[in-house]
Amino acid sequence: MALIPVTILTGFLGSGKTTLLKHILTEQHGKKIAVIENEFGEENIDNDILVQSAQEQIVQMSNGCVCCSIRGDLVEALNQLWEERKSKKINFDRVVIETTGVANPGPVAQTFFIDDDIANRYVLDAVVTLVDAKYSQQQLTEHEEVQRQVGFADRIFITKPDLASKEEITSLKIRLMHMNPRAPIEMITRGVAPLDAVFDLKGFNLNAKLDIDPHFLGEHDHDHSECGHDHHDHEHHNHHDHHGHADRIQSFVFKSDKPFDHRKLEDFLGGVISVFAEKLLRYKGVLYVKGSARKVILQGVHEMMGSDLAGPWGAGEPKQSRMVFIGIDLPKDTLLGGLEGCLVK
Repeated sequence: MALIPVTILTGFLGSGKTTLLKHILTEQHGKKIAVIENEFGEENIDNDILVQSAQEQIVQMSNGCVCCSIRGDLVEALNQLWEERKSKKINFDRVVIETTGVANPGPVAQTFFIDDDIANRYVLDAVVTLVDAKYSQQQLTEHEEVQRQVGFADRIFITKPDLASKEEITSLKIRLMHMNPRAPIEMITRGVAPLDAVFDLKGFNLNAKLDIDPHFLGEHDHDHSECGHDHHDHEHHNHHDHHGHADRIQSFVFKSDKPFDHRKLEDFLGGVISVFAEKLLRYKGVLYVKGSARKVILQGVHEMMGSDLAGPWGAGEPKQSRMVFIGIDLPKDTLLGGLEGCLVK
């Protein structure tokens, strides 16, 4: 049986998660979606569009979607949905989990790799993060949870763009891009997002392509096989581009045309993960490894790291490793230098 894809929807209080969910739960899109809504959220969906008795935990919507309020553990809620589906009481083909506004999405994402039952039934598709056009600059500065939500994202929606000036939105985009250059940024109004921008993003699929924002690469991409020092420039930009905000969550890219020695790389990454697992939010790479005619795809969340062989390098395609790391107070120079040390001399 195919695994059921799961989308984690996150964003700070007032960022518009509930508005987007209402759109998903009421539009006639023909998809059968189960929404797990965390009851501690700032605004419960059921207050507005669900009629539900105190005993009912799962409610079928008129468009075929299903809504479930968590009154306990996420694993329990997912298992309960699975059992109800198995017994044909309800029908759904994907799940959206709405986290609370102050939640760190990391532990929610890890659930899908740690719990065997969940991993055998569900597959984490993506983390989608909403940020408020007007207030998120301040929220990013004041709340590390908001930075984590951005750092974990596979896609970022800027909401309520009509309430902010063009200059404010541009400044916000630059800041978000520096924190997470691998998440495309789109603007949505009144919660209306195209469903193909929310679903089937394959953010946790090992063979999905590695997208790094080209503007970010233009400013900061250096070939570390040529020089061990030019990544200092990246540090300079990150600290001064957005009005002096030194965000604890930052990203950096490693790129080289030289192949990796796979044993050295494995040892080095193993050490990095054992020391920095909590600080590493997301990391992903397409690797050029000596002795392999195929690309090696690597990605992880905290200490959960996976790698896989992808397709062969195309004829005329330059063989090149590209890796992006997103984390909290990571020692960039140490990590970049260590990766260089794993290249075949």
